[in-house]
Order: sequence, then C-alpha cells, then structure tokens
Amino acid sequence: MIRRILPSLRMLVVSLPMLFVCSTAWAAEGDGQDDLDKATEQKIGASTLADLGEVIKLCESALEKGLDQDNAEFARELLGATRIQRGMAITQQIFKGNPLDPRIPQMRKMALTDLEEGVKVSPQQPEALALIAKLNLLPGGDPERATQALDQAIALVEDRDKVELYLLRAKVEENFDKKLADLNAALKLAPNNAEALRLRGLVLADRGKLEESLADLDKVIELMPGSVNAYEAKALVLTKMKKYDDALICLDKAHELAPDSVLPLLQKVEILVEQENYDAAIHELNVAITMVPENVGVLLMRAAVYQAKGDKQQALADVDAVLKIKPGLPRALRTKAMLLADEKNYTGAIAELQKILKEEPKDPATLLQVAMLYGAEQKYAKAIEVYNQVLAEVPDNTTALRGRADSQLNLGKHAEAIADYDKILKLDPEDTGSLNNLAWVLCTSPDDKVRDGKRAITLATKASELTEYQKAHILSTLGAAYAETGDFDSAIKWVQKGIDVAGDEEREALGKELKSYQEKKPWRELIEQSEPTAPAEKQP
Repeated sequence: MIRRILPSLRMLVVSLPMLFVCSTAWAAEGDGQDDLDKATEQKIGASTLADLGEVIKLCESALEKGLDQDNAEFARELLGATRIQRGMAITQQIFKGNPLDPRIPQMRKMALTDLEEGVKVSPQQPEALALIAKLNLLPGGDPERATQALDQAIALVEDRDKVELYLLRAKVEENFDKKLADLNAALKLAPNNAEALRLRGLVLADRGKLEESLADLDKVIELMPGSVNAYEAKALVLTKMKKYDDALICLDKAHELAPDSVLPLLQKVEILVEQENYDAAIHELNVAITMVPENVGVLLMRAAVYQAKGDKQQALADVDAVLKIKPGLPRALRTKAMLLADEKNYTGAIAELQKILKEEPKDPATLLQVAMLYGAEQKYAKAIEVYNQVLAEVPDNTTALRGRADSQLNLGKHAEAIADYDKILKLDPEDTGSLNNLAWVLCTSPDDKVRDGKRAITLATKASELTEYQKAHILSTLGAAYAETGDFDSAIKWVQKGIDVAGDEEREALGKELKSYQEKKPWRELIEQSEPTAPAEKQP
C-alpha cells in the first residue's frame, strides 16, 4: 500500500473542531455560511457513506448560495477531501465485494466521479490517483486514464511506494518495452517481489525469451512454494519450449496445491491435445466435469477433444448436453453445426445456425458460415443471396466478396465473378486465392468477351511468386494463361512444374490440361448449369 496519507484530509480531520469553533469569526456576508457550518459540523462525526454524502450536499449548497473568498476556498477543500474519502470508501467496497455483483458498474461510476472531482481540488493525492487507475482497469474502464493517473501518482511518491504503481502500470501498458521497463523498475526497488517476477516472466515468454522467463518463474516458486499461479505460468513456458512432460509435472503440482481448481486440469488438456493423446485429455476433462458438472466451457472443450479423436457421436452428445443447460447458446450451436457439416449434413448444420440468426439476424460471422454451407451443398444461388446480406452491411468484407465471386464462377457468371475478384484485389493486392481465381477465369472462360490472357499471365505470375512456386493449382493457372496467349511451350513447362509438386488427386486433373496443351489447345472451363462444379484444384 502507498504509505502517504492524504495531507489535506488529515489536516481537515485534525483542524475541523477548531474551524467549527471559529466559524463565526470567519463568517462574512453570503447566504451559504449556514450550510458550510452544518457541513463542518457533519464532517466531524461522519462515519457512513450517507454522512459523507450529506457533507458533500451541504458544501455544494454553500458554494451555490455564496461565500466570501476565504470560506469559499475552505468549502472547496472540504468538498474535495470528502469526495475523495467517499470515493475511497466505495472503492474499498467494490474490491472487497463479489466481482459479479451487478451493482459494481454503478458503484465504480460513483467512486470515479468522487475521486476525479476530489483530485481536481487537491491534485497531489497519490492514493486517490492509484484508485482511479484501479477502477479504470476494471472491465469497461478507460485504460488511457488509468495510465495517466499512474504517471501522476508515480511522480508524487517516494521510491519505496512506487513498486505497486509500477506493477499496475505494467498491467495496463501494451508496449512491450515500456511494460518491461516498469517491471524492471519495480524489481530494482524490490528484487524479491514475487508478483513482479511472475509478470515479467509472462512478458518475457510472450516475446519468446523463454529461458529468461523460466528463471523468473523459478525464483517466484523459490520465494512462494505454494503459488499455484507460478506453477501454471511455468507450465505455460515449458509448453512453449515443447517440454511437455515437465509442464505436466508443474500442472500436477498446481492441482495438488489447489485441488478444487479445474484450471490446472484444463491446461493439462491443452498439452495432451498438442501431443494427440486424446484419451488422456478426455480423462482429465472427465475429472474436471465431476468438479463442475454443468460448466458449459468444460463440456464444449471435451466435445472438441472427442471431435479431434474422431468420435463425433460423443462430441454431439456433449454439445446437446450444453444446449440442455443453456438452450440457444451461440457457441454450442456453432459447434453442433460444425460437427454436422463434418458429416456432410449441411442442411442440419444450416438449421442450427439459423437458430442463431433468429436472435442476431445480421451477425456477419453466422451469415458467412451459412453461405459457405450453401456453397458446400452446391446451392450457389442461395449462397450468393446470403453473401449479399453481409455485403449490404459491410461492402468491403473480403470473405463475403470471395465467397460470392467463387459462387458466381461456379454458376458460370464470369463477368460478375471478375468484378468481385477485382474488388478484393483493390483491398488486398496480395490475396493469392483471388489472384489465382481471377487469372483462371480470365484465361479459361468460354466467354470470349471476358478472356484476357496477358492479364491472366500477370496475375498468375504474381500468385506463383507469392507462393514460392510451390502450389500446383497456381502453376496450373499460369500454364493455362500462357496457353490462352498461344505460348504452349510455356504452358507445358508450368503445368509440368505443377505436376511435380502436386498431390495424387491433383495430378490427374493437371494431366488432362497438359495433354490439351500438347495438342495446342487452350483450356476451357466448361460449366454444367444443372450441376455446377468449381475447379477445386484452383482453390488456394
């Protein structure tokens, strides 16, 4: 804690009796003097928020009615000090109470108002400034104001009182160098401060300085052998170092120290999934579920592990269990839709997503998922309708533009597809998928009006360069572009290079293209409207 006591508040508390006795001597013309006298008297015995509120009310009334210069200055000081006192009292209730209390946002607003008004009158109040920062670090606060308040507080206190302030500022600071500088400053003043060491360890881990991070966390454990957070943080670093067995040992220790916490178990699950040890991961999740039987997050995590294991029925069972606990939960509905889509039950998947759209009809993420599922069903016209809904709200959504362009391409609407690909490339000139597909339609369309072999070569060359000439479908497009210009030797060369890097499924299609070029025939993408098929090998 900051040891500095509010000077003006202490002075007021000590001197108020004398001020009250002498108030008649100070009295001067002004209608507010009576209210100020009452405020002074009330302040002496104020012990509750209501008492402090009455002092504030009387001070404000006195100032509004009018006071002479000396008493007006005193009233403002009394008002500022009382506001700070009330703001501190409310803040204390906030941090000692239940963080889920629905009254917290309103209480924070009241506390901030009091503290901010108080420091306007008496700016050199480091405790009040520190509380302003803490309140702004709560959800919905103003991080910029928190940093500003901490800057002011740090400038006001002695070195021994700066450690906590440095730690607070490090938590709100986003710049790595500044965050690390604050933590280093705190540790210079307090080398064995475990919280500063733990935070610096996490910051260093984020920057890939894993050995330095591990050294800090080991020191934390040496200082505080019972610190669950330190073991969890160390496990995180060891996981980044791919020292999975050591990480699991740390998490076992964390669970031993905090047997009622599921967090170490869930962290173990992440490691076990990384190792593809799905059975062990499910075992840990089973233990966690016995501890928190209706925790939807844990149930959905187990569903994800079952899915990774290939047991989609068990995954669906867990998702359905979640939906019984929280009907309509968007996260669960999305997961169920994904599981159904994996089974190629696109109609069922769309039905689940439509439940989300009933509540959020314009949600772009859900609309995009629905459109993609329509595309998977080869219902391209329906897909375009949904992409249009997204683009009506966000015209520059490149995912929607790409999906609509691909759907139009599958329907043989080449001019419309080209227009969308052009829009995408204005927004993202290095989108290799759009470069490739635009080049493909420009050199293979049956429509003479849209073909442009020279531009296709330019686009396909750029896409090939960006993918380091390692994508078979893009090299195939480059070959098709050269064939469109009549350069069949170059066409053969690039398709052959595509065959060299292609997988088994791609080689058959590329072989047909190669044969066409050997016969001096450019490639044409034929679209059957009854059952349209996009050139799958052209997708990035």
